[in-house]
Amino acid sequence: MNFTSAVTAVNKLLRKLQPRTFCSSWIRHHAPDVYRFIQKNVRAESGGIDWDRFTRALDRKLQRRWRASRRGRYPACFRDKRSVEIILDKYHDKLYTFLSPADAHDKQVRDIISIALVRIAQHGNAVATQEISTLLRHTIDTWIEQYPTISCWEGLDDMIQERIEGCIRCYRYSGSFIGYLFKTLEYAGRGLRPLEAYSLDDHLYSGERRRADRVALHPETAEIVIYGRA
Repeated sequence: MNFTSAVTAVNKLLRKLQPRTFCSSWIRHHAPDVYRFIQKNVRAESGGIDWDRFTRALDRKLQRRWRASRRGRYPACFRDKRSVEIILDKYHDKLYTFLSPADAHDKQVRDIISIALVRIAQHGNAVATQEISTLLRHTIDTWIEQYPTISCWEGLDDMIQERIEGCIRCYRYSGSFIGYLFKTLEYAGRGLRPLEAYSLDDHLYSGERRRADRVALHPETAEIVIYGRA
């Protein structure tokens, strides 16, 4: 048995038995040979079975039925650089994919790196959370420039970080983490108004005065205030 035949076997079983959902225990029960192969050969860099790698190889419609084991409460924060360095060292020449993926293969690699770091972060590793957040900001900055539905997030750094951390916590299903993050920002951004920058030298609507003409020092509080309306 190899990886391809293992995937094919599970695809056939899922089509035949049509379970609403399936998990690692389901595979162990219905396809013990496949489970033993996965347990031995499909390993994550940080340890344990890499179920993300296996389920991503299944037919897309069947992927949606995957339910990973419940992790319980979100664990306490700790710092462990080694597990993060293992992933970064393996993919050090592919980190550019977060900034400028060249093709579909690059986007797939970007997702593999993302999910690997996200899974470590979900165990409470603050180093992994910080590293994946930094990498994702490069991707999000590119989205802000390229996609009108994401452009409303420009300048909202704190809110973006909150969304990234929320996606890390909530990512449970098999599939693209990058796609999940994009859709989260897209949907959450529908209620946002983009920030607009103004110059004090800009003319007001009348065209006769500038914004600077409305700025003055309050005589009692000594604060800079803006009077009137444009």
